[in-house]
Amino acid sequence: MPRSASQVLDEYLVAASRAGDRKALGLLAERWHGKLVAHAWRLTGDAELARDAVQGSWLEIIRGLGRLRDDRAFPAWAYRVVSRACARQIGQAVGRRKLAAELAGEPEGPSSEPDDPLARDRLRAAIAELPAEQRGAIALFYLEEMSVAEVAVALAVPLGTVKTRLLHARRKLRAALEGE
Repeated sequence: MPRSASQVLDEYLVAASRAGDRKALGLLAERWHGKLVAHAWRLTGDAELARDAVQGSWLEIIRGLGRLRDDRAFPAWAYRVVSRACARQIGQAVGRRKLAAELAGEPEGPSSEPDDPLARDRLRAAIAELPAEQRGAIALFYLEEMSVAEVAVALAVPLGTVKTRLLHARRKLRAALEGE
């Protein structure tokens, strides 16, 4: 099947970008950014998530261009990179919703509103009082939504150590927030 002029141009821009031509890389990004955002939007259903996914994908695309063996494979490969980024974005959004649902099911303390500024301030103060190791584990696990294994890698400690830090941190936070 004959290739269109657009496909030939894309192949040239990919080859030139791999060779270090920054102008070609800029033109490639200009030509493909809108297509990739549209693809991400179709996958996520959210314009902001789509833009974030594509923004993060460009770094992976730029770094991976040198490993791309066939310039004609760029479109499928770029879409795959964006699809994986969207899957991560969706997974993180689901994780946030799951955490919010779990927190909503927790017994309420003195504050009846989860969005109560006083409760948020108390939580921040309680987290600030944790030892640095526990504070780091809590932040990575809950705020950065990393798995226990990812936290272990990020902190360069064994998996069991992360679990222990999270256990002790949760106990201290519960005690602090319940006024014990």
